[in-house]
Amino acid sequence: MNLLGKVFILLPLLVSQSVGIIRIPLHKTRSVRRALSDGLTFEELKSAAEAAWRSDKTTSIPVEKLTNFMDAQYYGVISIGTPPQPFKVLFDTGSSNLWVPSIHCSFLDIACWLHHRYNSKKSSTYVQNGTKFSIQYGRGSLSGFISQDTVTLAGLEVLGQQFGEAVKQPGLVFAAARFDGVLGMAYPAISVDQVKPVFDTIMAAKLLPKNIFSFYINRDVKSGVGGELMLGGADPQYYTGELHYLNVTRKAYWQIQMDTVEVGNTLTLCKTGCQAVVDTGTSLIVGPTHEIRALQRAIGAFPLLMGEYWIDCKRIPSLPVIAFNLGGKMFNLTGDDYVMKISKMGTTICLSGFMAMDIPPPAGPLWILGDVFIGRYYTVFDRDAERVGFAPSRKKRVE
Repeated sequence: MNLLGKVFILLPLLVSQSVGIIRIPLHKTRSVRRALSDGLTFEELKSAAEAAWRSDKTTSIPVEKLTNFMDAQYYGVISIGTPPQPFKVLFDTGSSNLWVPSIHCSFLDIACWLHHRYNSKKSSTYVQNGTKFSIQYGRGSLSGFISQDTVTLAGLEVLGQQFGEAVKQPGLVFAAARFDGVLGMAYPAISVDQVKPVFDTIMAAKLLPKNIFSFYINRDVKSGVGGELMLGGADPQYYTGELHYLNVTRKAYWQIQMDTVEVGNTLTLCKTGCQAVVDTGTSLIVGPTHEIRALQRAIGAFPLLMGEYWIDCKRIPSLPVIAFNLGGKMFNLTGDDYVMKISKMGTTICLSGFMAMDIPPPAGPLWILGDVFIGRYYTVFDRDAERVGFAPSRKKRVE
């Protein structure tokens, strides 16, 4: 969800032959937020919750300015160059650029040295560009320069793709991340420096039967399969019933109209309708502070550190259903869907899957439907018809 700066001239792309649906396995990992807070014991977390709850009776909960990928949990593998250099990337529908760490990064950049780094000297298909870029993340910025090379996704070669070589990554966020870089899948309108996004390059080269991609996310913590990204279509074996589609309201993020959010029979949020972004780069469901604060109170959640909320695990069966009205159809989440169980030092704690963040105009205010929602509902992103589709996910693919 960031903007960069200069216009580039793309070299002509060689068009490869069209293929069927391309499947990219997704792997689940701890979110950065989870990794950064794992140094705390359960008793410390509980004490923090109680202290925060007491202070909240007289003061408002401070708004935490989230960095984009603090809550990302699912990544897949791509390669760049010839021969291919592999990278774990977050497939992010909330941004539009592809970037990976560069071999030219600073010796002091811890995040870079903990991850795979792209080496242009080892690629016969590398084309130099060198234009500088910078992406703002919270209080710091990720910076580097633009290069061009072949990007390969599960055997699908995307020729002449421009991407960012990151030489500076800010703070602990990317150092703690299990993924190396980010592959943005939003619209060109929010691409930094107007670099053509990978999926737009695929569309221009007519590499897929349909300009559609879809996500199945498996939130079963006991499963070794994190999910699957499908390029070129949707797989009915991953969902039940029919897909329910909503038109994209603004071609920047994957933004749709949301009619209301109902918390049981006691609380209605987004009362006059609101805008929501469907974002695979965020694990939580995010909304305006005043509304999320009311929701957390309604489900009996206590504020913790780093913007998280604690819930007594014993209360999950009695928690209210939270229903999202999208295009006249209700998409329900039960307590089992929106409460995340985290094991710490032999003890299980439960955290709310909702978080507050105020996104200022002109982009906001916005809700963000992250993996807590996408994990319950198989999601289709359709560039041909400019729409997003949802259907209840199966717990596992039907063979």
